[in-house]
Amino acid sequence: PPHLPALAGVVPAEAPASGLRVRGVDGRQLRARHLRKEGGETRAGPHDDTESGGGCAGAGVLPPVGDGRQNGRPAKAGGGTRDEKPQVVLDGIEAALEADSEIEILAVGPAEIVNPFAAAHARVEALEAPDVISMEDDPIRAVMTKRKSSIVLACRAIKKGNADAFFSAGSTGAMTAAATAYVTPFRYLAEGKKQPVRPCLTNALPNRAGGLTVLCDMGANPDVTVDDMVRFAQMGAAYARVVLGIEHPRVGLLANGTEDEKGSNFTKSCFPAMKAAVPGFVGNCEGTDLTSGNFDVVVADGMSGNIALKATEGAAKFLLQELKGAFMSSLGTKIAALLIKKQMREIKAKLSGDAKGGAILLGLRGVVLIGHGATSVEAVKNGTLAAAQAVRAGLVQDVANSMDGIVL
Repeated sequence: PPHLPALAGVVPAEAPASGLRVRGVDGRQLRARHLRKEGGETRAGPHDDTESGGGCAGAGVLPPVGDGRQNGRPAKAGGGTRDEKPQVVLDGIEAALEADSEIEILAVGPAEIVNPFAAAHARVEALEAPDVISMEDDPIRAVMTKRKSSIVLACRAIKKGNADAFFSAGSTGAMTAAATAYVTPFRYLAEGKKQPVRPCLTNALPNRAGGLTVLCDMGANPDVTVDDMVRFAQMGAAYARVVLGIEHPRVGLLANGTEDEKGSNFTKSCFPAMKAAVPGFVGNCEGTDLTSGNFDVVVADGMSGNIALKATEGAAKFLLQELKGAFMSSLGTKIAALLIKKQMREIKAKLSGDAKGGAILLGLRGVVLIGHGATSVEAVKNGTLAAAQAVRAGLVQDVANSMDGIVL
C-alpha cells in the first residue's frame, strides 16, 4: 500500500471539527470523518450518535475484524486542530475534498462555523458538539463527564459502527482515554482470562537512508510489562508492513548500546522475549538509530520513547534555527541561501509535522490518529487522507493478526 500521509494539526479555541466519506477499494464506500476543535478542543461524532462527546476531532467506521474490508459499509475518519484559526481547518477540509473525490466530511463544532460551511459544500455535513475538553482538563475525568464533546462522540461512533476512523490534534491524554474506553483495545487470553491490549502510540520518522523508521511506543504507556513490549514490537512491524510497505521489517529494542547485554534490567528481560516472539527482531539499538536507517521499527516503553522522540525533534529544530542564523548573517550568506532555497524548503518539509507528524494508536478496534499541536492546512488535509487510507489498507486487521492469542 502507498505510504500514508502524516498527520498533524490542532483546532483553535473557536474552531469546528469535521469528518469525511470516501469510496474505497473495489467500489466499496468508505466514510471518514474529519473534526475540528473549539475552546482548545476538537469536536467529532456521527449525526446519529448524540450521547458521546470529547474535545478533539474526527470519527469513522472500521470494517469488522476479519477481512480488513468495508463490507459495503461506509468508512469514516476524522481530523482537526486547536491552535490555529477555524479557517485553517476549513481550508484543510476543502483541500482533502479536492484531493479525494470520494470523501465526504462531517464538520463538527460551533453551529455558527460548521453550519455555513456545510451549506456551502455538497460533500460536507454539520454536527454541533456542545461540550469542550480543554488541554488543561484531567483527561480521564473529562472523558467521563463531557460526554457530548468531540473526542467521546467520535470514539463512540467507531464503537457503534457509525465511523471508521478518528483524527484529532486535541489532548493526547483525553484521546487515549476515550479511545481505550469506547473504541476499545483488542483482547488476548492470559491465564484463561481475557485481558486488554495496551494501545501503542506509533509513528514513522524520516531516516538518513531516505526511508522511514517506525517508533513505538511514543508516550502512551510509561509503565509496561515485557509482554506489552513484545506486542508493541509486533504491532509496530505490522504498521511498517501495511503503512510503509516494508515486507520484512527489521525490529530493534531501544537501549543504551547495541550489544546484547546492554540495557536496563527491564530491557534485558525484554530482549529474549522479543527474540523468541517477534519476526525480524535484530537486537538492541541506540537513540541514534531512530534516524540511522539501520532499523525499520524501534520499540521502547512510553517514557523512553517519548524522551527519544522529543530529543530528536529538539535537535532538528535547533539545527534548522542555526542554519537560518548562519545564512542570514551577511550579504554573502544571504546570496548563498537564495541559491539553495529550494533544497532548504525540502528539508524543512521533510522534518515538518505537516508532512509526517502525528501518530496512530495501534491495538484498538478502530483507526485513531493523534496529530501534533499547532497545525496548518496541509496538516489537516494529510490527517484526513491518512485516516481514510488506514481504513482502506486494512491496518486494524493486520495489527490484530500480528499478535498471538488475540480473541474477538
